[in-house]
Amino acid sequence: MSDLSVKGEQIEENQNNILEVIQVENLKKRYKRIIALDGVSFSVKKGEVFGLLGPNGAGKTTTINILCTLSQPNSGVAYVNGYNVIHQSNAVRNSIGLVFQETILDNHLTAEENLYLHAMLYGVSRKEYLQRKRELLKFCELWDKRKVRVETFSGGMKRRLELIRALIHWPQILFLDEPTIGLDPQTRRKIWDYIFTLRKKKNITIFLTTQYLSEAENCDRIAILNQGIIVALDSPENLKKVIGEDIIFLKTDDNQVAEREFQAKFPNYSIKWIGKELRVKVDNGDKFLPILVKAITPRIISIELRRPTLEDVFLEITGRKIRDNN
Repeated sequence: MSDLSVKGEQIEENQNNILEVIQVENLKKRYKRIIALDGVSFSVKKGEVFGLLGPNGAGKTTTINILCTLSQPNSGVAYVNGYNVIHQSNAVRNSIGLVFQETILDNHLTAEENLYLHAMLYGVSRKEYLQRKRELLKFCELWDKRKVRVETFSGGMKRRLELIRALIHWPQILFLDEPTIGLDPQTRRKIWDYIFTLRKKKNITIFLTTQYLSEAENCDRIAILNQGIIVALDSPENLKKVIGEDIIFLKTDDNQVAEREFQAKFPNYSIKWIGKELRVKVDNGDKFLPILVKAITPRIISIELRRPTLEDVFLEITGRKIRDNN
């Protein structure tokens, strides 16, 4: 029996005995004068879809790099599939799949050649490789393109192939570092259809980082990371309950006057500046909206009523929009 086969059996036995496949305690990471992570702690359950949400520079990629053994923390500990990411890095790598932000496919090879190279590196037998290649390429609608060079692929096709490559050795945890960034909305939805269908089919734990709130809505739990600190962690629905009330966004030709009038006439409600708009949280927003319109004298340029979203949660907790600095 090969060393890889023995490692595979050890990993499978280890995984069957743990309920929390990722455990992170007080991770800290500094790049010269920049603090990327400042005491991050969380855990991920087996089979869970866990999202790490935050703007550029929040520490998302640093976290995923540490968990995937591509970087080491200055302090703190992290376990993936029961293995220490520093002292048992090879065991961690053998049991995970990773899709990076940037495409790292070999453009001069065909789709199946890219997959074969990855399968060889992970010790996948030829029989298993052929079976999985066919299953995954057909599932992701790339079977007819298997002998085509990757340099001719569109961005969405490359992303699908990278997803297949990350799954060819059937990892227990799939790490996705903003896997759909730069893709159009229709392609993003299609990619996520593949991911979540495979998750149900294979019971894979998914750990993803994203700036797209529509993607985060599909997570079982979300950790909001801001300036290297986790400022909230819960299910999407529970996070929205932090706000609770309806939300009105208001923009007038004189927001300062509108704000003063609102505070004078509705002292029991709060109003807050968000960029160039005013945000009001109220109960029964559909009934309050016409009252507000009549009470404000500046000319209303735009007004919007909606239920709380993850964007609103992020605004409430951090005081800024998630994509302000894109």
